[in-house]
Amino acid sequence: MKNSLSKQNMKSLITQWKWIWNYGKNYKKEILFYITLGLFETVFNLISAVAGKELIDVVTGQRRNDIFKIAIVMVFMTLFGLIINSFITRVSLKISLRIQNEIEADIFEKIEDADWYELTKFHSGDILNRFNSDIYTIAGSAVGWIPTLIINLFNFIATFAVIMYYDTTMAILAISGAPILLIASRFTMPRMKAHQEHMRFMSSKIMAFQQETFSNMDTIKSLGICQDYTAKFRTWQGKYKEASLNYNKFTIKTNILLSVLGMLIRYAGYGWGVYRLWSGAISYGEMTLFLSQGTKLTSAFNSLIKLFPGIMSSAVSAGRVMELTELPKEHHDTNANEELTKKESAGFCVKLINISYGYEPTIPVIDSSYFIAKPNEIVALIGPSGEGKTTLLRLILGLISPVKGCAVLVDCNGNDSAINADTRKFLSYVPQDLAIFSGTIAENLRLVKKDADDNEIIEALQIACAYDFVKKLEDGINASIGEQGHGLSRGQAQRIAIARAVLRDAPILLLDEATSALDIETERKVLRNIIKRRPNKTCIVTTHRPTVLSMCQRVYQVCDHKIIELDEKQAEKLMIDF
Repeated sequence: MKNSLSKQNMKSLITQWKWIWNYGKNYKKEILFYITLGLFETVFNLISAVAGKELIDVVTGQRRNDIFKIAIVMVFMTLFGLIINSFITRVSLKISLRIQNEIEADIFEKIEDADWYELTKFHSGDILNRFNSDIYTIAGSAVGWIPTLIINLFNFIATFAVIMYYDTTMAILAISGAPILLIASRFTMPRMKAHQEHMRFMSSKIMAFQQETFSNMDTIKSLGICQDYTAKFRTWQGKYKEASLNYNKFTIKTNILLSVLGMLIRYAGYGWGVYRLWSGAISYGEMTLFLSQGTKLTSAFNSLIKLFPGIMSSAVSAGRVMELTELPKEHHDTNANEELTKKESAGFCVKLINISYGYEPTIPVIDSSYFIAKPNEIVALIGPSGEGKTTLLRLILGLISPVKGCAVLVDCNGNDSAINADTRKFLSYVPQDLAIFSGTIAENLRLVKKDADDNEIIEALQIACAYDFVKKLEDGINASIGEQGHGLSRGQAQRIAIARAVLRDAPILLLDEATSALDIETERKVLRNIIKRRPNKTCIVTTHRPTVLSMCQRVYQVCDHKIIELDEKQAEKLMIDF
């Protein structure tokens, strides 16, 4: 069982490394340049070490010629190595940043195109942690670990060759710990991977908690539960601290093993060097070379071994990011979109035919229901909260697809096209949760129409009955507002959101409880303005209160998972009862 699990883990790791390399391979020239610089640095360091050996021999009287040449070579090689190292640091950073930007942009686009429902299974804080922390780790290793592996391997072989040239026994002593380190790594790698996965998991949990807390600070304050959330935060801190200490304990044990082994090897090399020097077999310069390069050889091998934690860490991060990139994608139909664009000005009819949908297979939200809304109509969808009104709008938006039946847009010629991600461009949507972003009022509206001039923005605000309060602000449409509309009342924020939907000027307008904070007179005025000043609109309104029903050409009620069309008498009775 352990062997199969190990094989499965190794297969997973190879897949993750291949995924990382798919980003790095676009920078082959930069990687080759990076490797070349690293190899040159190693050569210069070795030449400098040999020159140092020669200089010591001169100083100790064993050689008297070429002292100035040797000193010049030593200084030159040291300085040149310093310059090369600076280049390596600069090139590495530039490549890493470019790859990080490329990965971020690619992952960002893939997340945006992921199936909405599948994406909602991830907490937004967890997505942020994967997007920032994990991508940063991946970017650092996408081009780093292969060059580092090659450079360290070359450094190890070249240093070993130099020592072997002067003394075979010393070279054997210097690498005597290699087999032990390889065996140890076989046992430590699985535990290292498990620790790193747990650390990433805990990090995501804390970020998710923080993000949710800060996003709902007004509610937390209003409920008087700030101390409870502080206690929860301390609990999460404790769990993260425990995970960190466990990983640190594991790292300390591993480092002690490596350090003790390295120390034993150094002492053995030192003893052998002293013996050879005492017996007159080597010079003081050779002794110095053995000591410095023996330590370097052990260090080079340790660097090779220590690459594995970084490689493992990047593989763990890659696995976490791959979970996002491998989510099912939204359905697109470009051809249908092009055909619908030609008929956009005449408006579209929305039809849901015998649709059924449930977020869980055994729990239906909407079952075997029909719905229709035509251009120049205001269609109301009423019913208690949680009965499926927003779900129906998500079907119209193409965020979810019916498990049975079909959802289509019908053009002026009677041709229908299945609703998908591409048909979303024909809809303007105002959600029940305030979707106002930090920035100015004008910036919020221009999100849907970048080239809108001030007059267009003012007109949209007028239609939404928002310009009366906006023009009183110190900076008017350029007044700044906070995240989620902070600085505005809920009713004002709703009207800004409606104005943005009006400016988008799509054939279909969806208002999901978007007028709940408005008084009845303003609500009716907003709807009248939309129909009068934006012809051929198909306007669908979900609402708890039936006060607007007298303006609607069609009224549907959600009850017991069914969408039922009410006749005129039923709608009137509903208004009277209300």
